[in-house]
Amino acid sequence: MAISYRPYEPQQEMLLPASLQDWLPKGHLVHFSSDTVDALDLKAFYARYAGGGACTHCRTCARYWP
Repeated sequence: MAISYRPYEPQQEMLLPASLQDWLPKGHLVHFSSDTVDALDLKAFYARYAGGGACTHCRTCARYWP
């Protein structure tokens, strides 16, 4: 059986695709999860960090919450 490698491209700018749509098939569960997070009302989270400062966006945190 022949070994199949991904192309060796040392000048490649990005390791992964820039978009989930390029990487994951249509109908994958992560799209449902992402849409659900986008539908959440996160006003209480935004209000807590209204004072400024560097922090991760609330939607990003919710997407990766276990």
